[in-house]
Amino acid sequence: MTAEAPLAEYLLRHLSAETQFLALPDPFPLESGERLDAVTVAYRTWGDPANARDHSILICHALTGSADVDEWWPGIIGTHKAFDPARDFIVCSNILGGCYGTTGPVSLRSCGMQRYRGDFPQITVRDMVHLQRLLLDHLGVARIELITGPSLGGMQALEWAALYPERVNNIVAIGVGARHSAWCIGITEAQRAAIYADPNWQDGNYNDDQRPQAGLAAARMMAICSYRSWHSFENRFGRDSTDDEDFQVQSYLRYQGRKINQRFDANSYVRLTQAMNSHDISRGRGELTEVLKQLRQRALLVSVSSDILYPPHEQALLARHLPNSEYAVIESEFGHDGFLLQTKELAKLIRQFRQKSSIISAAA
Repeated sequence: MTAEAPLAEYLLRHLSAETQFLALPDPFPLESGERLDAVTVAYRTWGDPANARDHSILICHALTGSADVDEWWPGIIGTHKAFDPARDFIVCSNILGGCYGTTGPVSLRSCGMQRYRGDFPQITVRDMVHLQRLLLDHLGVARIELITGPSLGGMQALEWAALYPERVNNIVAIGVGARHSAWCIGITEAQRAAIYADPNWQDGNYNDDQRPQAGLAAARMMAICSYRSWHSFENRFGRDSTDDEDFQVQSYLRYQGRKINQRFDANSYVRLTQAMNSHDISRGRGELTEVLKQLRQRALLVSVSSDILYPPHEQALLARHLPNSEYAVIESEFGHDGFLLQTKELAKLIRQFRQKSSIISAAA
């Protein structure tokens, strides 16, 4: 990437040809009390909108994802897959604060002269869900058969169930807890500290050709370590070396650091990880177990056995207290990223859950 191709323009040019955009006519209120003008939502759909009444599916992406589910979650959408466009109307939008077309730090302010960058306001997971609700209103989706997502996407699925219970039939939350743990908050704080330590950070306001690339790369390297497991690194890399005598695992992490700088923005990374800290399904609602008991949707909670970021006991807790829930574990050595790498197992779990839900709904 060159100075002639700033990150914001680069990202927009690389959006899928199928990406659509919704421009909100009114200011969008945030939980903080601030309002965002001229908000745009980037989204994609699969399937016939005529199926929306009975088989609407909302997929919520994780931290650095986009609306392009077919790219970051291969094998989930397709003929006879977990979600089949021949039967389902499937929606995924880039989240508020992202950098793939939805309003975020790389977006131009309403005046059209400057980007938000570090001045983009604090947002929460609930803000993301409220914006998705406006998108579904626009698409004419009154009720959603199923909402799913991994990690940050799972946080959104849980919040949908709490914020708009009358609109959600089922949720599938993958690799997420009822609230963001001290462990997760600490890990992302260290990642943000790496970004802040970059000499080009300048409180989040930098030139496109002087982005905090070293800081974002370091943050991503830390994240990758938490997304995998001891066994996955040991089995893949061991103590093998590259031609220049570095360990292969070092080379791999540096590659991941370079890669994130080609496709993501440091300010988005900061704001989205801060938003994840806000995740607490009981925040402002009461005692956690009592709040969970009020969520009546059918729910499938999925763990990855080797997940060290959101360990299985967090999903097991959700399953114990959500009254209409099922719990499943994907046996994997790949850690948190198992949901991306073992999609066949995950798709099978979702298909079985949907079949059971259909039978229960028909009998009701």
